[in-house]
Amino acid sequence: MVELNDADLVTDDKSGLATDIKIEDAAAKLWVAPENLSRNVVKRVEVLREIQSEHDVLEAKFCEERESLEAKYQKLYQPLYTKRYEIVNGVVEGGITESGTTTEEIGVPDFWLIAMKNNEILAEEISERDEGALKFLKDIKWSRLDDPKGFKLEFYFDTNPFFKNSVLTKIYHVFDEDEEEPVLEKAIGTEIDWYQGKCLTKKILKKKPKNGPKNAKPITKTEQCQSFFNFFSPPDVPDDIDDENAADELQELQNLMEQDYDVGATIRDEIIPHAVLWFTGEAAEDEYGDSEDDDDDEDDDDDDDDDDDDDDDEDEDEIKITKKKGGRASAGGGQQGDKPAECNQQ
Repeated sequence: MVELNDADLVTDDKSGLATDIKIEDAAAKLWVAPENLSRNVVKRVEVLREIQSEHDVLEAKFCEERESLEAKYQKLYQPLYTKRYEIVNGVVEGGITESGTTTEEIGVPDFWLIAMKNNEILAEEISERDEGALKFLKDIKWSRLDDPKGFKLEFYFDTNPFFKNSVLTKIYHVFDEDEEEPVLEKAIGTEIDWYQGKCLTKKILKKKPKNGPKNAKPITKTEQCQSFFNFFSPPDVPDDIDDENAADELQELQNLMEQDYDVGATIRDEIIPHAVLWFTGEAAEDEYGDSEDDDDDEDDDDDDDDDDDDDDDEDEDEIKITKKKGGRASAGGGQQGDKPAECNQQ
């Protein structure tokens, strides 16, 4: 324990209060005591800080043991995930012995697509055009990364008419992953090798030039559009940001990165370990059932309040205030960034 001596205190002779105290603890951190603390209170605070240091040591050991325990059980989960993969993709029948099964009945069609669409966070990311490609999704896996810290998601696809990749990956590098609010350093996604004319994240617009000959070539323009597959092209931190708009640009980037991490963490923590419950909708009922009932109750209360206020409003000037609906808050508390419009045609 670091001892606090009277020589460590700079005091005002008249008041006896510590006016400029700097104490260096075992972690080489400096602490400056407020001016209104007496020497005795400062000593007590220093003892509390030493108790906190002992707590931090135990907490660090807890995090190490928890990480080891998670790794242990992650290995124990793997045989179960393998069995799930085999049943979903028709490798085995999953204990079904009845005769008369046909080729159309192999596996569980659209298993991962339905599981993800039943989750509100992921359903917001999946466009109608994405569904054709996500029907070919065979499995999703995740693994922990140690150097640098973070985790990796792997999406395994069957041969499909949309892109050539058999595996799409998403990697998150994270600071303080064991904290309640981990800090995302960066995210890296697979570059999707789309077949010509099959890209789901962009649409091509062709317009005839206003001025020019009738046989002039149309002007081609490519626009970004809403798609789950934008998940594999995460937002990147630019090298330079315009100083005039720095605050707005950084806030928008923060929102996009938080939203992106929210999607990845949801797939890791909810979809992969409980996939069949999301497929059947049971997990959605547990997750959202009560909140929907509460919303209905609130709507009923609002209706009653509106009825009570009708008479009072008749004699007043009518003022309408339209509030913009805020986007879903992500894990870090930021608002959802603006999404490109959904593509209806290529």
